[in-house]
Amino acid sequence: MISRAESAKLYDEAKHYFPGGVNSPVRAFRSVEGTPLFIKKGKGARIWDADGNEFIDFCCSWGPLILGHAHEGILEAIRSTIDNGTSFGAPSLQENELAKLIINNHRHIQKIRFVSSGTEAVMSAIRLARGATGKNKIIKFEGCYHGHVDALLVKAGSGLATFGVSTSAGIPESFAAETIVVPLNEPFALEQVLEEHHNDIAAIIIEPIPANNGLLLQNKSFLQYLRTKCDEFDCLLIFDEVISGFRAGFEGAAGKYDVRPDIITFGKIIGGGMPVGAFGGSHEIMSNISPDGQVYQAGTLSGNPVAMAAGRATLEACLTPGFYDRLAQKTDRLIKPIQDFVKANELPMRIQSIDSIFWLAFSHKRVMTADHIDADKMVNFKKLHAELLNRGVYVGPSGYEVGFVSEAHTEEDIDMASSAMVEALKVVFNK
Repeated sequence: MISRAESAKLYDEAKHYFPGGVNSPVRAFRSVEGTPLFIKKGKGARIWDADGNEFIDFCCSWGPLILGHAHEGILEAIRSTIDNGTSFGAPSLQENELAKLIINNHRHIQKIRFVSSGTEAVMSAIRLARGATGKNKIIKFEGCYHGHVDALLVKAGSGLATFGVSTSAGIPESFAAETIVVPLNEPFALEQVLEEHHNDIAAIIIEPIPANNGLLLQNKSFLQYLRTKCDEFDCLLIFDEVISGFRAGFEGAAGKYDVRPDIITFGKIIGGGMPVGAFGGSHEIMSNISPDGQVYQAGTLSGNPVAMAAGRATLEACLTPGFYDRLAQKTDRLIKPIQDFVKANELPMRIQSIDSIFWLAFSHKRVMTADHIDADKMVNFKKLHAELLNRGVYVGPSGYEVGFVSEAHTEEDIDMASSAMVEALKVVFNK
């Protein structure tokens, strides 16, 4: 059993300063055992908490750290930039360099606008879609999360396809009512909505690799169907690639599935561990953004030179030949022994994965929709999380969150973690 004495002390203090003692809800460890771990430092694939415990990290700051912690190339880019200042609120060379790198290597991005978070990117993309089309309503899918944007922080009401119902206090139902929620992988429900409301549908937004509520992998044919329907009903297709962008290949899901979105939103990896988001698309679509067009968007720290430098260092490394193949191989190496153990013991679980993203699903069958996740089975994850911490493996403190493999994970790290996961599962399932 690891010691959490110092983390517990810091958490008790933090509760005097922050709601729930944290600055983002899942960090409070409410879904797992014990108090939150306060992380002191990270290097490579490892993190150390305030009590000196060392862990192999598969949370990777919820995805941005595709190169691992404290990557020397990123640190050097930050150091060399910060010597000249931290923020100017004016154009800088670093913005041009990162934008050029992305546009030259992503076939669906002709112009881009940098912001400071994935949520801000999605919020701006929704406004852009409404401004460009002159329509108001947005279609989203149950089980896809798009940040804490008012109009998208909704769930389905009763019925197959319904107007959104707010999932947070402080969001007027009139805002939520501009969003129509449709089940994933239900073409008939989508068709029904488009037929009824197409005159006021500005856009369909989806995580093409849904990874915020489990890893709900969709078939390529469904994403192609979305493209076809957007063209047919004259609305825009938005891919929320805050997680999948630059992780499922450099072009993300748009490139992997060869489906052209009208707008793509980015976050996480694009900032190399610094707070950065972005949204982009064609010249035509992006010309609607101020000062060229009438859709207003602004930000004091947008295009921050330090964050731009970190992002460029990260994406340059991602363009190294074989980079994504190596990540996928590491992921396969991690999950295969676990899958073999699960199969041999007929355990009620599976590991769903794509490229360097994986999810521990407590189900025999492939999980493609949010309503197929059995909330009662999350007690298994609660036990598993505690057992993994005791064995030196850190994953996000929620069974609905995915795990990530980074370039920094060595074969030794992978094998140690895989073995630890098997041993932890033996305890969870009394094997």
